[in-house]
Amino acid sequence: MSLDSFQHREQYAVAMDARDPLAHFRQCFFIPKTNSGEECVYFCGHSLGLQPKTAASYIDQELRDWARLGVEGHFRAKHPWVPYHRLLTGQTAELAGAEPREVVLMNSLTANLHLMMASFYRPTTQRNKILIEAGAFPSDQYAVKSQIRFHAFDPASSLLEISPRQGESCLRDEDIESVIEREGQSIALILFAGVNYATGQVFDVEAITRAGHRRGCMVGFDLAHAIGNVPLRLHDGGADFAVWCSYKYLNGGPGCVAGCFVHDRYSTAWDLPRLAGWWGHEEKIRFLMGPEFHPMPGAEGWQLSNPPILALAPLRASMELFSEAGMERLRAKSLSLTGYLDFLLRQRAPACSILTPTEEKQRGAQVSIRLPHQGRDLCDRLATLGVIGDWREPDIFRVAPVPLYNSYQDVYRFVERFSAVLA
Repeated sequence: MSLDSFQHREQYAVAMDARDPLAHFRQCFFIPKTNSGEECVYFCGHSLGLQPKTAASYIDQELRDWARLGVEGHFRAKHPWVPYHRLLTGQTAELAGAEPREVVLMNSLTANLHLMMASFYRPTTQRNKILIEAGAFPSDQYAVKSQIRFHAFDPASSLLEISPRQGESCLRDEDIESVIEREGQSIALILFAGVNYATGQVFDVEAITRAGHRRGCMVGFDLAHAIGNVPLRLHDGGADFAVWCSYKYLNGGPGCVAGCFVHDRYSTAWDLPRLAGWWGHEEKIRFLMGPEFHPMPGAEGWQLSNPPILALAPLRASMELFSEAGMERLRAKSLSLTGYLDFLLRQRAPACSILTPTEEKQRGAQVSIRLPHQGRDLCDRLATLGVIGDWREPDIFRVAPVPLYNSYQDVYRFVERFSAVLA
């Protein structure tokens, strides 16, 4: 939507909400409130999504079955626990742009990242580098450095980071592809975010994958800030693997079970090294308790342990809302909300520096604002006004109008209060 189509009056926000076909989904979530009972402007879904109102009933069902059936709940619960994770497979595959057997919900994001690197980071003397974006989420940096050291290489020479050009905050697509072309013969693995956590920049997953594969590199992605935020086409795009968490845009709750994608070309690659666990063992003979590991085909073959049922239950509540809303409609509303936010910030807080690209294909729900003369206490001051965002050192304030539960009036209220605090 063109910035010229927005208006700065509050009545405009009210009118936009009135004709928003997704507006009713807001009523499906608990919105935090101020001490006076007013609903907060909750713009922190990029960090922790809100709780669906039906989440408690999904958890209660499993608690009742546990109380009633004990261990028999694995087979006789209303939703038997042994295949419980598959209740989410189709919805997860749809959000990831994947085939059902390419995805699985398991573990935590960083645990899944290590499992994937055990299989897909196979360094040699000639090809041992890992390429990441400079300023990647710290957990990814810790993980890749530890993997490099685990294979007896030195991060000082085997970790390759690409930074934005001097005076710029975001990476250019052509610079990413140039580094891959130039250094590709020494790169064993390319690991990029789908969306950079600090700037909110959306990376071209498919272009990076193509560039990496042309040079013989394995290519994987951390989609923590991308899944449920921007459209993904992992199967057609050809990435070797991807990992994500489920507590940001997917609203699965704090510490929710993470997700993993393994491309179908590795579905029966039995000779591919992996770290094995019994839940990844061929299901038909799993309970024969044999000593030899026989992996299941597809991403499920990388599972380690029983799925945590009480952690998966609230994710089901959220994913049903995603299925009803549809990613295409959510994306359209997201672009409109962030466009409106950008428009109002330039009107009311022109001194702010917006780091997130203005091009639609390079932004998701998150908008990052650089405030070099502010500090973390900005969040505290805004919280007293019922505005919840978050701060990332040294000078970035991140906000995310999430299309499932945020409104145009939220955007208007945010800019009014944010600009007042800055003033």
